[in-house]
Amino acid sequence: MLSVENLTLHYGASQILHGISLTARPGAVTAVMGTNGVGKTSLLKAIAGRHPYTDGRITLDGAELNHLGAAQAARAGIGYVPQGREVFSLLTVAENLETGFACLPKSERAIPPRIYDLFPVLAQMRNRRGGDLSGGQQQQLAIARALITRPRVLLLDEPTEGIQPNIIKQIGEVIALLRDEGEIAIVLVEQYFDFAYQLADHLVVLNRGEVRLSESAAVVERERLLREVSI
Repeated sequence: MLSVENLTLHYGASQILHGISLTARPGAVTAVMGTNGVGKTSLLKAIAGRHPYTDGRITLDGAELNHLGAAQAARAGIGYVPQGREVFSLLTVAENLETGFACLPKSERAIPPRIYDLFPVLAQMRNRRGGDLSGGQQQQLAIARALITRPRVLLLDEPTEGIQPNIIKQIGEVIALLRDEGEIAIVLVEQYFDFAYQLADHLVVLNRGEVRLSESAAVVERERLLREVSI
């Protein structure tokens, strides 16, 4: 289980997160929602070791991550799919996937067939350069690359942004499958309301860097969530 307790984060003199707390459990999707600029991406970056946080604790299965950098957080079990994908445009699909090997012992450095089962288009395009892929294909590649590291937590930042509807559906099916397998805790930051609402097991709404709502998705009505997110 991922636990974030009273997390505070600054960019220079500006405080972005104000005492954020949340938990993400294996076999569940924790959807973090809110308007632009409320701190959603900053929260994921802090968990992933991409940006230092000022105060608070982040623990994974009870072990404190203790301000780890990005590489150390990945080795600890944090898989991160950033907004914008960060695919290496000059590397092939296979080579992009192989960048995830750095988190694995040498004996496990192979692309599992399951990756290509989840994303068949990547098998067809494994020798194509990442920059030649469409936006939707790059998003699938970015998620697959994170899964190569065998994460215990998967952080997804706006996975539907700029993606065509048929690819959005495929990505949603993969997220649902990973959730139902029960081994990975998934934290989903998403502006596409219905996509997040349909997948979420737990809902967290941020407003001005603070948690405005944190409840089981089963008890939050769609109309109420729409109001909370739009404030």
